[in-house]
Amino acid sequence: MAVQTTQTPRTTTPTTTITFLRVAVALQTGTLFLQAVSAGLLLTAHHGEVLHSVGARVTYAATMLYVLAAVLAWKPGGGSPRPIAYATGFLVLSSAQVVLGIAHLPSVHVPLGVLTFGLSLLVLAHPRSGRPE
Repeated sequence: MAVQTTQTPRTTTPTTTITFLRVAVALQTGTLFLQAVSAGLLLTAHHGEVLHSVGARVTYAATMLYVLAAVLAWKPGGGSPRPIAYATGFLVLSSAQVVLGIAHLPSVHVPLGVLTFGLSLLVLAHPRSGRPE
C-alpha cells in the first residue's frame, strides 16, 4: 500500500529577501542610534555638527534602503505589503527630520528623532516583521 502525501504550495517569502529586509531595518536603527550620539556631541565637541550632518545623510540612505528592501520582499518575494507602509512612514519621518534640522527647530527635531528611533526599535524587535501574514 502506497502512502500518498500532499504538498501545499509555499507562501513564505524567500529567506534572502527577509534577511535583506531585517538587515535594512537593523541598519536604519543603528544609524538612528548614532544620530542620537552625534547629537550629544553637538553640545560637547566642535566636530559634532559635522558628524551629525554626515550621519543624517547616512540615516536617510539607510531609510531609502529599507524602502527598497520592503518592496523587494513584497513583490518578487511574495511577502506582505505591510513593511512597505512602515518603510514609507520612516521615509516621511526622516524627511521631516531633515527639514526640521535645517530649520534649527530642536524643540520638534529632538522629540521626533526619539520617536523615530523608538519606532525603528519596535519594528526591529517585532518577531514577524517582514514575514507574510
